[in-house]
Amino acid sequence: MPLTRDRNTLHTDAHLVSHPVAGGVKIYAGALIVLNSSGFAAPGSTATTLTAIGRAEHFVDNLLGANGAHQLMVMRGIFLYANLSADLVTRAEIGKSCYVVDDFSVAKTNGSNTRSIAGKVINVVDSGVWVEIG
Repeated sequence: MPLTRDRNTLHTDAHLVSHPVAGGVKIYAGALIVLNSSGFAAPGSTATTLTAIGRAEHFVDNLLGANGAHQLMVMRGIFLYANLSADLVTRAEIGKSCYVVDDFSVAKTNGSNTRSIAGKVINVVDSGVWVEIG
């Protein structure tokens, strides 16, 4: 049903979002964060069922906890991550997708369908790959 009067529609800039953390994981501040297939935040890893969502803003130890026992603040944006030397992202990939290797590394390819998309390559520099995530 369409509006028939003014409405105070809530707003967020969505650059910083809280997500429930997967059970059995430890997340370090600065880590590349993904949602697992159940929708819980976890450190990046090599798997095809993950959705990259941003960077961890603080440390969380949920090694002994259940799914959702802790919350993690995750920032969306452009972040510098390591460039996997065995599958190097080059300047030719700027504007294209790169792939999650772990919580601090990205690669050029999906590793023969073993990796999830990390985000869009914004720049490649000597110290790594600038990746837009989220």
